[in-house]
Amino acid sequence: MIKAIDSRDIPDCANVIRKSFRTVADEFGFTEGNAPRFTAFAVTVERLDYQLHVENRPMYAWYDGEKILGYYSLLPQDNQECELNNLCVLPECRHKGLGKALLNHAFQTAKSMNFQKINIGIVEENQILRKWYESCGFVHTETKKFTFFPFTCGYMVKQL
Repeated sequence: MIKAIDSRDIPDCANVIRKSFRTVADEFGFTEGNAPRFTAFAVTVERLDYQLHVENRPMYAWYDGEKILGYYSLLPQDNQECELNNLCVLPECRHKGLGKALLNHAFQTAKSMNFQKINIGIVEENQILRKWYESCGFVHTETKKFTFFPFTCGYMVKQL
């Protein structure tokens, strides 16, 4: 079941995010040394707490009883747009439709908040992920290279 997270769920959400993004880090050779800002290494309880309570980001998780299996948040932006952040599913729970369900939930949540577009940033080199987002209606718009990442950032958008 997907529902809004509660403050007490933040430590579990941080663990799910780090564990989920760690598989990407391992696959592409990202480490805390060469990519300290990558999600697998940068997400902390304090950061999520700030995002929930100060930035007032909508945050949702897939719950199996009390256990969190997946997560996402939305960051409101200008021009009736929002950014999808940290959409993830625990590695052992992948390929069962949870990611797609979380993504569809994000679309519905964004629409209910009157957003017209949803943006996302991905590791451009992760072509499997890019193709998945494209199959879900996202359009690739640009790439950027930052000195603090050993990869290229790809940006995608979906009209809601």
